[in-house]
Amino acid sequence: MCRRWTGSAFLEIDAKPGTLKAEGPVRTFKSSDWAERASCGTCGSPLWYRLSDPKTDFHAVSAGLFDDAGGYALTKEIYIDRKPGGFAYAGDHLRMTEQEFLASIGMSAEGDSQ
Repeated sequence: MCRRWTGSAFLEIDAKPGTLKAEGPVRTFKSSDWAERASCGTCGSPLWYRLSDPKTDFHAVSAGLFDDAGGYALTKEIYIDRKPGGFAYAGDHLRMTEQEFLASIGMSAEGDSQ
């Protein structure tokens, strides 16, 4: 879904809900049974991806929104079993398959809570 949404990998910065505020129109859509995505209502740029369950705090904000995002280190790569062959991020960071990532947020590939 991320490559369809952005045209490439979605590089994000984890943020706690309520710590950032969007200025201007925001469009959201339910991208799965358990998550939603938000885009700028004016230009369509990706803003964030978050879990729909209000009890969770997984909130991934697009790294492209920040002028200084280059200062952040890559700490996690998810869906590594579904990435294109040419994608190879260097460095020592956590790499998770789709199943491992979904389990880490209490979900399954079928979209049901575990």
